[in-house]
Amino acid sequence: MSEYKDIVYEVADRVAVLTLNMPDTRNSISGQQTIEEIEDACRQAQYDDEVSVLIITGAGKSFSSGGNVKAMRERAQEMSGPAVHLQERYRRGIQRIPLAVDSLDVPVIGAINGHAIGAGCDLAMMCDIRIASKQAVFGETFLNLGIIPGDGGSWFLVRQIGYQAAAELTFTGKIVDADEALRLGMVARVVEHDQLLAEAHALAKTIAAKPPRTLRLSKRILKQAQRTSLSDFLDICSVTQGIVQTSEDHKAAIEAFFEKTTPVFKGR
Repeated sequence: MSEYKDIVYEVADRVAVLTLNMPDTRNSISGQQTIEEIEDACRQAQYDDEVSVLIITGAGKSFSSGGNVKAMRERAQEMSGPAVHLQERYRRGIQRIPLAVDSLDVPVIGAINGHAIGAGCDLAMMCDIRIASKQAVFGETFLNLGIIPGDGGSWFLVRQIGYQAAAELTFTGKIVDADEALRLGMVARVVEHDQLLAEAHALAKTIAAKPPRTLRLSKRILKQAQRTSLSDFLDICSVTQGIVQTSEDHKAAIEAFFEKTTPVFKGR
């Protein structure tokens, strides 16, 4: 898939930008086409050696409103079949997004420009680092509609802000503004709305200047740290260090350190 209708995907200077581009629906992400386009853009970022960072943001006033509630009502009859069929709809649909985003080796920056509600909030939590506009608001609002986060958002939310804070947001379904999101740890920082993309790109540029392959391996290490025992993790670290310590980029970094120059990394 190379031409998109629901998103815009652009690459420049080792930074890819995925923009949800459906402002008329507040960038809802429940449609199958949207899901497939997000998944395909993640695949492009993963396998493009010229990409070191991915920024995810939204067009218009919203980051993403999550599921399209109007469409939910219209599809109510379709969703009334056997539970096993509904399970497959989720597995073949919205659950493809967390698997695609979580599998990325490149760091993902969420530039949260407005409402991040429901699945939109969950998509934000899937990012490694989140920068919020002062106009951003967040809500884990599934329970308000009598459903759970079927996209697996609870898995990410608990890891980002801890069980207790995640439980309060989930059980109350309340909306929090950018400052409260910062206090909870949902975002790394809050900036003026008109500075959001500039801040995201500045951070992406700093990250993208690092050795490309070692950067990807560093993200893998962080992910594995969440899922493995210490003894297994130490084994992973020693093997990975053996790989990067013999790389050309490591040698270039050492030489630049002593010569007080800016290293040029080639991903080798």
